[in-house]
Amino acid sequence: QVQLVESGGGLVQAGGSLRLSCAASGRTFRMTDMGWFRQAPGKEREFVASVRWKSGWTTHGDSVKGRCTISRDSDRNTVSLQMNSLPPDATAVYYCAVRVFGAQAYDYWGQGTPVTVSS
Repeated sequence: QVQLVESGGGLVQAGGSLRLSCAASGRTFRMTDMGWFRQAPGKEREFVASVRWKSGWTTHGDSVKGRCTISRDSDRNTVSLQMNSLPPDATAVYYCAVRVFGAQAYDYWGQGTPVTVSS
């Protein structure tokens, strides 16, 4: 089992910045990927970004490229998402997730942290 706790969400004006963090605990040695997803009201969950835990290789979704950057601190088992120049349509609940060795998908999810971007 891996437990995840997100923090850093809140209310920000359009064009502003937020930094989300996610702390992992438990059987973290099994982690292969950590990622961020978001779900806006009435919409499906959307991939935001991910990082390969060992190599640090990152992937960012097309809708956030150039505005969001994922990073990891493997010593502290944390992953962060720096979001800049936020548009109103970035309003969503942001979820941290983990994929572990042998899994085909992200198996562990945090409770989510809400982000509201006001216009």
